[in-house]
Amino acid sequence: MDRRTRWARTLVIIGLALMVIGLIDPLEGSMIILPGIAVVAAGAFLGKARRRKLLLGAFGLAAMGIAAMFILGSKGGIGGTSGLSVWWASTMLPYPVGWFISLVAGVHTVGEFKKGPASEE
Repeated sequence: MDRRTRWARTLVIIGLALMVIGLIDPLEGSMIILPGIAVVAAGAFLGKARRRKLLLGAFGLAAMGIAAMFILGSKGGIGGTSGLSVWWASTMLPYPVGWFISLVAGVHTVGEFKKGPASEE
């Protein structure tokens, strides 16, 4: 395993650890999870992993869902006396979807780095 691949694998593992640590509290942990997803994607790009574009898309999904979560929170939340329907919660769905895609793709990327040299596109 060359030096670049080792660095890429290390970045992906660090990012995955941040993503799991952030799960302790998904609201405040989102400020740990989103950089974790970014580090996983950066590691995939550095190592030229096959799933690097998927990880970039998952980062975008998570960022949109987290932004929606904070915007809705600043408006008083959803349901109850806030005046916003509970259906507004669907705007936050990209956050867990992006997190899950990043987790699965990140684990597969670590496995790809263990097998051998990265494939070229």
